[in-house]
Amino acid sequence: MRLAVLSLPFLLAAAPAAFAVERGANALVEPQLHLSSMAEAGAPRVALTFDACMGKTDFRILSTLIDEKIPATLFVTARWLRHNPEVVAMIRQHPDLFEIENHGRNHVPAVDRQTKIYGIAAAGSPQAVADEVTGGEEAIVATGLGKPRWFRGATAKYTPSAIAEVRKMGYEIAGYSVNGDGGSLFGAAQAAKRIAAARDGDVVIAHINQPTHAAGEGVVKGILALKARGVTFVRLSDVAEVGTN
Repeated sequence: MRLAVLSLPFLLAAAPAAFAVERGANALVEPQLHLSSMAEAGAPRVALTFDACMGKTDFRILSTLIDEKIPATLFVTARWLRHNPEVVAMIRQHPDLFEIENHGRNHVPAVDRQTKIYGIAAAGSPQAVADEVTGGEEAIVATGLGKPRWFRGATAKYTPSAIAEVRKMGYEIAGYSVNGDGGSLFGAAQAAKRIAAARDGDVVIAHINQPTHAAGEGVVKGILALKARGVTFVRLSDVAEVGTN
């Protein structure tokens, strides 16, 4: 069964306070994403999404997903793909579990003006945003993992104009509703508590590229707690959109 997800404009209209992180015409927004509630039809559904920004792979998380047969959506950068060919081979062995989506070429925020977010310099222009998106897509396609449909930029913050440009390139913007690991900076207990508390329709974001961080241990515990509760896990490819674009 395909699920439904509220589109970005609908959510912006419904809860603008949840998105605005600056004021004015150049405000940055942080889109949210929810699955439509399916609780009455069966077990609660949760989408697990993981960013692979750069660096290595947290096998605590990856092995748990494989061993427990838990589907997930992985947002990867071209940088991460280049440095993790053995993991790409593992992912390709489990097409029933993993879908690979676009996290950009170099993990640059998809913001079309000069600024820094969490100390990371933004793309800075519409052309640079397009290059970040295109570079990520080309790297994914080159690995044989298929053409991505979803894009999540570094920091998950955007200008509205950048969102419009990314959508013109054929992408949906992958927001989230539960920050599971605080950019992989949470302690294990906090990450476990955040993820274990996910409810029907939540889209969880966490990171799968920080094997030395304590957050990864908590991510695993939180996922297993959800499974013990009877949650059904879905990928974003299992989701249909409703609302207006």
